[in-house]
Amino acid sequence: MRRATLFAVLLAAAAHAPAQPMAAPEAGTRADVQPAMLAGIDIQQRLNEAVPGTLAFRDEVGRPVVLSGYFGSRPVILALVYYNCPMLCTEVLNGLVSALRVVSLTAGRDFDVVIVSFDPREKPSDAAAKKIAYVGRYGRPGSDRGWHFLTGTPEAIGALARSVGFRYRFDEDQNQFAHASALYVLTPAGRLSRYFLGIEYAPRDLRLALVEASEGRIGTPTDRLLLYCFHYDPKAGKYSATVVTIVRAAGIATLLVLGAAIAQMSRRRSARLRLVREGTR
Repeated sequence: MRRATLFAVLLAAAAHAPAQPMAAPEAGTRADVQPAMLAGIDIQQRLNEAVPGTLAFRDEVGRPVVLSGYFGSRPVILALVYYNCPMLCTEVLNGLVSALRVVSLTAGRDFDVVIVSFDPREKPSDAAAKKIAYVGRYGRPGSDRGWHFLTGTPEAIGALARSVGFRYRFDEDQNQFAHASALYVLTPAGRLSRYFLGIEYAPRDLRLALVEASEGRIGTPTDRLLLYCFHYDPKAGKYSATVVTIVRAAGIATLLVLGAAIAQMSRRRSARLRLVREGTR
C-alpha cells in the first residue's frame, strides 16, 4: 500500500494535492474530477516565518502548554495530524518515526518532536495513546521527553495552521478532514526552516535539515509533491477506481522515465565504444 501511495505522489507533482481519503464519487460523476470539497486545500511554504510561540495547547497529560516552551535550545520537528485519522496521518507518523530511527540525532537531546492535532474534538487521552505507541516504536531510552503530543482549541489550531501554510477542511458527511501531509522543521527560535511533503522522509535529508535548523539556517522551497486525494469508500472499505487508475498511470510514467534513462545511457556507451574503436585504427 505504501509503495502504491508513493506512485500516486509522483503523479500528483505540481498539482493541488489534498491528502485525506474522501468518499467515492457520486454516481454520474467522473472519478478523475477533483471534488469541490478539495478546493483550496494546500500547503503553502512559508520559510523563515515565525510560528507564534504564544499559542496555547494541552499536552498528552492535559497540562496547559505554549509552543514557545518547545523553542529556545533545539530545533523542532512539527507535524499537524489528527489522532483518529483513518489513514494518512498514521502514515505521516509512521514515516517520521521510521526515518528518525535511522538518524543518529536523538529526540529529547538534539531536537524535539511536536505533534499537534488539528481536530479540536480530540482529547489529551487521544494524544497520550499516540505518544505511547510512537515513543515505543522509536525505542530510544529517555527519548519520551522529546516527543510532545498536543490538542487544542479551534482558535489555537487555526492560528498554527495558518502560520505554517496548512490549509484543510472538515467533511461533515464523512466525518473526516481533507488535508495534505507534511513535516515542518523549525529553528530553535521557532522559524520555519524546511518543509518535508508526503509521508516518507529520507533520513539523510531529515538529519541535514535538523543540523541546518539548529544553526538558524533557512532552507529552500521543496518541490510540490503533495499527495492527491484518494477517493475512499468507508462503507465498502475499499478504494474506488480512481486510485487504481492513478497507480496504473504512475507505474506507466515511472517505466517510461526509466526506459528513457536506460536508452540515454546506452547511447552514451555506444558513442564511447565508437571513439575507442576509431582511436585504435
